[in-house]
Amino acid sequence: MALKKWVVASYDRKIVREIAQQTGIPAAAAALLQSRGCKTAEDAAALLNGVPLSDPYKLKDMDCAVERIRQAIDNFEKIAVYGDYDADGVTATSILYSYLESCGADVSFYIPEREGEGYGLNLSAVETLHNRQVNLIVTVDNGISSLQEIARAGELGMDVVVTDHHRPRPQLPKAVAVVDPFREDDASECKVLCGAGIAFKLVQALEGQDADQQLLLETYADLLVIGTVGDVVPVTGENRTFIKKGLEMLPLTDRPGLRTLIEKAGLEDRPMTAERVAFGIVPRINATGRIGSSERAVRLLLSEDPDEACPLAEDICEDNDYRRQLETEIFESAMQQLHQEPDRLLDRVLVVEGRDWHHGVIGIVASRIVDAFGKPCIVLSTGTEEAKGSGRSVEGFSLFQAVSACADLLTKFGGHPMAAGLTMPAENTAEFRRRINAYAASQGEMPVPVLHLDGVLKPSRISLEIPHAAELLEPFGTDNPKPLYGLSSVTLQEIQPVSGGKHLRLVCTSGGVRLRCMKFGMTLESFPYKVGDVLDLAVELDAGEYMGHEQLSLIVRDMKFSGCEPEQLLTGQALFEKAKRGDSLTPADVQQLIPDRTACAELYRRLRADNGYTGGAGGLAHLAEMPFARLLSCLELFREHGLIKEEIFGMHYQITMCQTTEKVDLFSSTFLCGLHTQMQTVQNL
Repeated sequence: MALKKWVVASYDRKIVREIAQQTGIPAAAAALLQSRGCKTAEDAAALLNGVPLSDPYKLKDMDCAVERIRQAIDNFEKIAVYGDYDADGVTATSILYSYLESCGADVSFYIPEREGEGYGLNLSAVETLHNRQVNLIVTVDNGISSLQEIARAGELGMDVVVTDHHRPRPQLPKAVAVVDPFREDDASECKVLCGAGIAFKLVQALEGQDADQQLLLETYADLLVIGTVGDVVPVTGENRTFIKKGLEMLPLTDRPGLRTLIEKAGLEDRPMTAERVAFGIVPRINATGRIGSSERAVRLLLSEDPDEACPLAEDICEDNDYRRQLETEIFESAMQQLHQEPDRLLDRVLVVEGRDWHHGVIGIVASRIVDAFGKPCIVLSTGTEEAKGSGRSVEGFSLFQAVSACADLLTKFGGHPMAAGLTMPAENTAEFRRRINAYAASQGEMPVPVLHLDGVLKPSRISLEIPHAAELLEPFGTDNPKPLYGLSSVTLQEIQPVSGGKHLRLVCTSGGVRLRCMKFGMTLESFPYKVGDVLDLAVELDAGEYMGHEQLSLIVRDMKFSGCEPEQLLTGQALFEKAKRGDSLTPADVQQLIPDRTACAELYRRLRADNGYTGGAGGLAHLAEMPFARLLSCLELFREHGLIKEEIFGMHYQITMCQTTEKVDLFSSTFLCGLHTQMQTVQNL
């Protein structure tokens, strides 16, 4: 995991007290609500309960969309719902298709193949729909960037209604209606809805103001919750309304296909939560588009025949297993590339590429690389003529804007601040890597990954009351995360491998209190701490049942040496990388980087006494009292003169001592000479 800056929420005791008194909820829950931006009891009620369904006609062009679709229904024109191959696009397609079918429309659906067609409308699909005598195409979860394809549809005599939630380009497509809350002239409240959410707003509008809105929501909430959770949109406002109702309706769904999928995912007799939807249902639906055809997922969700649904659900679960295998293989290949070409890790935006990597999983691989290094990442799958990419970002850096800055190198792109997809000629990949990093450099310092804590707990005051209070805020997700708490200065007493060594049970003590914690997905060999270390922990508190008794579980999500300031380490690492790249430095930068002989000598003695070092930045920083950028400069001098072998992989360091009998002049260094030259250049300006 990447090193993160820990930020602890601050509280206004008066506001917390007022929320607790006026709502009747525990103070611990009121504090969580206040940390999530609630200032009044009304704010708290909106976050806890969701908000009423908004007026769909506030979305720009919704009236035009409704008029054209109603005309097509009345005249029995052929309508095609054109979706996308992820869980959001699949559920959006299923919502609109099933509604139009219930209205008696002559409706079909079209999901592009990820491998052959890629995201969004394509010219071949437009021709295919024309050959099927389609009169009206309605896009869901795509279309806002399909200027050429929609123009071609018009030439062929087909109308297009666009419903999308992605960022538009400066020019909108020439469609009958363009419903997208990110249009500059859109004044609606729907800015955070996913594609399925926008499709539901269209259904709302088509049904009319006199319809039973609550019944309408209940009808489609089981699909809405999958699309909304799957697209990782904020779990606030109308999205919260969708998710809460969806979690209520999923166990009661009358869709045989969805019921079968829930059973195959092992969720049939378990309470439905947003987390179980995110990790049990969404990946299986996504797998159909990543491995095969998402058309099967739509057929499953629309199926009314259990005999048809069962084999479809089994196929989808098998696809998900294969997807996991592919993902692991490509992730390992990408990490190997970064090992073999360490200069790539100096980049602000990591770009890795592989020959014919499966397009369906490169987005997941990009997400895993972001988690590992704390930097935006784009993974490219290159073919003979074309390269397709998928990227993920970190909070505070818009990947869509970064990709847009390279538009002249691309044949197709789209996305939003945290994720983007793109296609380019294969020969452009090297220039793309250079250009996107030049754009990142022009934006100033890259944002530091942040871990938000809801408070710091005293071990003696930890009880089941805390997770019980937090349960009031479920469902959790973006903008309403599962509460995370800090534990300061606990001493590690025991490290116990469990589940065949896949996870660790940690026993810590503080002030006479003994804490049993779980660290999942961590082996003993990769654990960077030892018994006796004094640590700060970031933990989730869970109330579970064990042998008939309720039990408190502490799950470690992050940890660091007590008193360690990750932000200082991250900024020090970034400054050192800046120097290694040869970027321009200020005199203040150079001062932070240039070491003195005494500090170098002390660090070398510590390394030699410990026979090197293997571990994270926190442990490395403990070896010497100096700015972290300067410490890394010292290591660079040692490496340059053959005193150590050093491998830096993200914020993980492996330092091996070398045998040497000759004395060296550390300060006759190419790296150091470059720093002094920079200093003189700046001073002479």
